[in-house]
Amino acid sequence: MAPRNDCPQRRRGVEGHNGGVSHTSLSPLPSSDRLDVAARLRDALLGASFTADGLLELLGAPAYAALARSETVPALRATRGDTPLETLVRLFLLQQPVPHARVADLLPVEDCLESGWLTRVDGDEVAATVDVRPYGGPGGEDWFIVSDLGCAVGGAGGIGSREQGVVLGVGGASTTLAGITVRTPVASALDLGTGSGIQALHAAQHATRVTATDLNPRALHITALTLALSGAPAADLREGSLFEPVADDETYDLIVSNPPFVISPGARLTYRDGGMGGDDLCRTLVQQAGDRLNEGGYAQFLANWQHVEGEDWQDRLRSWVPRGCDAWIVQREVQDITQYAELWLRDAGDHRSDPAAYEARYDAWLDEFEARKVKAVGFGWITLRKTAAEGPSITVEEWPHPVEQPLGDTVRAHFDRVDYLRANDDAALLAGHFKLVEEVVQEQVGLPGAEDPEHVVLRQQRGMRRATKVDTVGAGFAGVCDGTLSAGRILDAIAQLVGEDPVLLRDRTPAQIRLLVEQGFLEPAG
Repeated sequence: MAPRNDCPQRRRGVEGHNGGVSHTSLSPLPSSDRLDVAARLRDALLGASFTADGLLELLGAPAYAALARSETVPALRATRGDTPLETLVRLFLLQQPVPHARVADLLPVEDCLESGWLTRVDGDEVAATVDVRPYGGPGGEDWFIVSDLGCAVGGAGGIGSREQGVVLGVGGASTTLAGITVRTPVASALDLGTGSGIQALHAAQHATRVTATDLNPRALHITALTLALSGAPAADLREGSLFEPVADDETYDLIVSNPPFVISPGARLTYRDGGMGGDDLCRTLVQQAGDRLNEGGYAQFLANWQHVEGEDWQDRLRSWVPRGCDAWIVQREVQDITQYAELWLRDAGDHRSDPAAYEARYDAWLDEFEARKVKAVGFGWITLRKTAAEGPSITVEEWPHPVEQPLGDTVRAHFDRVDYLRANDDAALLAGHFKLVEEVVQEQVGLPGAEDPEHVVLRQQRGMRRATKVDTVGAGFAGVCDGTLSAGRILDAIAQLVGEDPVLLRDRTPAQIRLLVEQGFLEPAG
């Protein structure tokens, strides 16, 4: 079940109770060597319509949405029958024991028992050993994300275990990163901190060779299961932290990472806590990525960063960018330190523990922040592109507004525009031909009945959905841009229309043209 929301701050886990079997320790995993069993299990799941679309049709929109909130009761009520799909939903998504006889005609049961996908319970019943979650790929692919029991967001109710090695499924952060990743065909891709393997699965669709790393060997095992059950090529799986598993001479065309970015005192939970002080893990990851990229290659991360008293947060992030890389950094959300601590204490279920223990942990988080003079924590996206150009472009901005995923093409177009603007001075802009990007609308704001608007706004309907204020010349210029006339000739015509000196208009307008190109309202024709 592919989530449709963009909830970036929630990384992989969710708060909630375990609606299925209670699990106090990590269960043995299915064998990752039995590819024949994974293939037969995949065929059986697809044959029963155990897919994202099949679930929506079976459960209905309210129960389907409730699963994304870690509420399983509506789904349990919707699967009280004996159809193949209802049985498989209860078995793999809700972790309910199912009579052996009921699944005997649906799955290769004995092979699944032997290879570890299922286990016997209470004599004549079987239960799943892992969460199996249907996930819709960007091209309509039917994929399956494997994770530990009770740990698939939208599965059996959130984190059912606080074991250090627990591997979670897909959350808002995972899908956000997948959505912003540039999806051009590449020779090599690196998924650093792969978790359940969702980024490696996406990368396998457009990369000839995929390497996936994780500090947690259990995560590598589960990634192998995710890829096999989804019918994707196997990845080169390597154990280790950050870039340690990668040889010094290995470089990639694409690097992606949804790292354990939570800024916390200590490293209680491997899946989310980086184990370094403050935001050092994210900083280290970004700074080391430059040496691992091929020319023109992209590195894309989700990250948290500190807002430190007396320090500009944008300058802080600019200092992270490695030499030889362009960068586009977007801050999507900011939380004060109390909101941030409460979010992650709840994520771990600490608010349901002993009140004194909860207060002590809360105090520890605030002590850590105060010692570092941190007043807030930002969350966002960081994209690097390796370039040989002199004077790399670094854009750091705050954009908390709604966007339209996927944004991979939008990210690639941003850097294409960076190249264009870097190569063209004002004279070249005036000689250039431009087109207004599709689905840009114009809004005029002013008092009712006024002859002229107070200001004009151009607004994108797709991608970043930016809005920018322009003067009447800028609005008129953008409206005429269809690639036919050069910018200079358009300005000359506007000057004649409004009675302005064309030389002065040509002199003052390139800055506005540059801004409209930079923000994606205009694109070079051809």
